[in-house]
This record gives sequence, structure tokens and C-alpha cells, in this order.
Amino acid sequence: MFPHRLYATAASRLVTLAKPVDGFVGAIGNTPLVRINNLSKETGCEILGKAEFMNPGGSVKDRAALFVVEDAERKGLVKPGGTIVEGTAGNTGIGLAHVCRAKGYKCVIYMPDTQSQEKIDLLKMLGADVRPVPAVAFDNPMNYNHQAKRYAESLDNAAWTNQFDNTANRQAHIETTGPEIWAQTEGKVDGFTCATGTGGTFAGTTRFLKDVSGGRVKAFVADPPGSVIHSYVKSKGKELVRGGSSITEGIGQGRITDNMQPDVGLIDDALKIPDADTIHMLYRLLDEEGIYLGASSALNVVAAYEMAKILGPGKTIVTVLCDGAYRYQSRLFSRKWLESKGLVDAIPAHLQKYIVLA
Repeated sequence: MFPHRLYATAASRLVTLAKPVDGFVGAIGNTPLVRINNLSKETGCEILGKAEFMNPGGSVKDRAALFVVEDAERKGLVKPGGTIVEGTAGNTGIGLAHVCRAKGYKCVIYMPDTQSQEKIDLLKMLGADVRPVPAVAFDNPMNYNHQAKRYAESLDNAAWTNQFDNTANRQAHIETTGPEIWAQTEGKVDGFTCATGTGGTFAGTTRFLKDVSGGRVKAFVADPPGSVIHSYVKSKGKELVRGGSSITEGIGQGRITDNMQPDVGLIDDALKIPDADTIHMLYRLLDEEGIYLGASSALNVVAAYEMAKILGPGKTIVTVLCDGAYRYQSRLFSRKWLESKGLVDAIPAHLQKYIVLA
């Protein structure tokens, strides 16, 4: 038998569990807020990560996927048996494929051919019709988003969910992510930071936290190399400078999306995060915290770490742990791939034991 003390501890955890939910859709959201212990000790702050990898589809994009599909339903754009079409770098597509299976829709995904094979394989396993296309800029008519839109328009009973500019995406985080963070911190959050792709997570969560706190909560947008958001914020909207490229997937942007536009004025600062810092943090989190995260999540944690140092000790900083590393492991833990990106030396010698793939 277990000692009484251990049994009591387990029981105290069990009684906090929620009641059963209604299928896949009902399981989306209400993810834990996880303390990043070593970084919190280092900075004297509480650095917390919203564990979005614990959504049923494995990422923060489950929230947006549900909201954009339900938005199409409310508007009468798609009816039972119809088709959902989206242009996505991966996680929104995975969320949509799950939601479409749960609701009985067909799912067609256009995506840049630069995405990880793990994501493509998973989409196919979920029954999606996956169409990789060359990665070109948004202003090119062959951009994956424009191709998705044209294909949806060619079908009957089909909707292009338009994740970048459909503000139902942003609304998902105004209604769910922001309120969850506020409740989980008991209103004691001082700063929020994450990167943007569509802008929905950052903008929606920032909007809610700013409104509920009377503007007290600081919002720093994080940006990878190759994205224009950092330059746009720092120049107060005068510049959109794109330089370099990044190992991260699904974040960074070459324009201000409709999801982002209403809340640009709420941004307090922007942080440019180099890939070397991202990959170092990814390996550090695995080693020190046992948390197995993708590169965009690691970038967000770097941003939270930097924000904590800027705001000073005693603050509570929240970021988003978007998804797990298993969707990228063939790259992130491959010596050959890391060498091709010039990133092996960014990983300290004692952490290189985790580079287990050739």
C-alpha cells in the first residue's frame, strides 16, 4: 500500500480534475500554466508558460482552428459535409484536421514546402488533403494562402478560413487564453510575451490582459530573424524591415495582419530573438525542466527571460508554450541539420548529448 501521505497528495490532485468534456472540441483550452523553475530562480521573477502543447491536437492553434470553423458555420459559409480549406505552416492545419474530423467536414491544407515532414505526415494521417507548394512571399499570387483561397472559391459548400486575417482567430484568445491566464495568476500577471505568425494569440491575449488590468500588464512582442514585426514596433510603424531567416516555423511575419492591426498600439516593446538563443533555450529546457518544446516555444521562453530581466525581480511573466518538439525532432536533434544552420556551437557541450540523430 502507498504511504498515507503520498495517497493524500494524489487525492488532492485528483479532486481538482474537471468533469468529462464533449469530445475533441470540448477538450480544447484550459491548459496548465507551468512555472519555469530555473529561469524563475535566476531572475527573481515568476516565469510561467501556458502549456498549449497539452491541447488535444497538440498546439495553441487548436483554439484558432475551432473558432474559425465555428465562425464559418455561423455565417453559413459551410454546411454539413462541406470542405474547410486553409493555408497554413502546420499547426493550424493540424488543429483544423482534428476539428474537421470531429465535425464531419473534409479538410484541404495548402502549406509551404519548407515545413517539417512530421507535420505533413500527421496531417495526412488525420485525413487532410495536403498540398505543399513553393514558399513565396505573400505578395506573390502563388503564395500558399492565395492558392487556398482560390481553391475554396472553386468549390461548392466550402470555406477558406483565412487564419491570418479572420479575426475569429484573435477572438479565440480574447475569450479563452487571456481569461485563463488572468484566472490562473489570480490577476497578478505583470507581463505577457510571445511571437506572432497570424497575430491572433499575441493580439487577442494582449487585448484581454490590457483591458482587464486597466493597461497595467506590459506586452512585449517577440520576433525571429526574417520577420518585420520588430522593426515595425521599434520604428513606430514607419519601417517593415525583413532580414535573414529563422529555424522557427509558423512565426514571424512580413506584414501587419488583420488579427494584429487592432492591437498594435498596445505593444509596449519588441524583442528580436536570434536562432542561437532559441536553440540554446530549447536544449536547456529539455535538460533542466524536462520540457520537450518546439523552436517557437523556446523562442517565447527566451523572450520571457529577457522580459523578466527588463521588468526586474518580483514580476510575473507569462508566455506561450506553443507545441512540443516531436513535430520537429528530425531537424532539431539532428547534428547534420544543426551544422547546416551553424547552430551546433550555440548548444553548450554538456547539452550536446541530446543531439541523438545523425
